[in-house]
Amino acid sequence: MQQITWDDFEKVELRVGTILEAFEFPEARKPAYKLKVDFGEFGIKMSSAQITKHYGLDELPGKQIVGVINFPKKQIGKFMSEFLVTGFADENGDIVLTTVQGKVLNGSKLV
Repeated sequence: MQQITWDDFEKVELRVGTILEAFEFPEARKPAYKLKVDFGEFGIKMSSAQITKHYGLDELPGKQIVGVINFPKKQIGKFMSEFLVTGFADENGDIVLTTVQGKVLNGSKLV
């Protein structure tokens, strides 16, 4: 494992946002949803996430997640992803979202 400095870590904008809406993403190569997330002062951003095994569309709105908001936008088919949704793979390789235990202000930075 490569070590990084504190300065390296501070460059990564890991921020909390609240999912406003979740949509089907039938064009994706692997099963995924499109997410519309409110990052407070950083605005509302869109991304996709391969989280269909653990989450239904109806349970995602209102959930606070952690995203990296300072990567360049990424084209995924006809869809433009504006941030990276973070999560951990379970024992089957299916993604479990990185969330917060209590409600925090949208846009709060992981410290």
